[in-house]
Amino acid sequence: MSSETSGASSSKFLWAGRVTSAIPVIALLASGLMKLSNSAQVVEGFASFGYPQKLLLPIGLTEILCTIVYLIPRTSVLGAVLLTGYLGGATATHVRISEAFIPPVILGIMVWGGLYFRDSRLRALLPLRG
Repeated sequence: MSSETSGASSSKFLWAGRVTSAIPVIALLASGLMKLSNSAQVVEGFASFGYPQKLLLPIGLTEILCTIVYLIPRTSVLGAVLLTGYLGGATATHVRISEAFIPPVILGIMVWGGLYFRDSRLRALLPLRG
């Protein structure tokens, strides 16, 4: 493959990764900020999960901080691992109350998919075979 073709392909992967990563980043930041807002609707929804209101702040901050770590290129893999744990907890919470658990699973897939497209080292480590 010529370097010109490789460069165009690399650019396409980078932009695909940015777009794929943007969706969970926006969703997670919005969710974290809503938790920090402590609005009546958020408190009510949080209570339906069986968690006390006093956990809104630490869980919201954790969500935002993990997302920020994911956004920084040098720490993006760590951020993806942290978000996987966070979203695993969200999935378990939804399963426990018999609610749809697919959204946090999809966000987790998008976190790793976006990183896969953005980071050539990760693509080299986990190559897709045809």
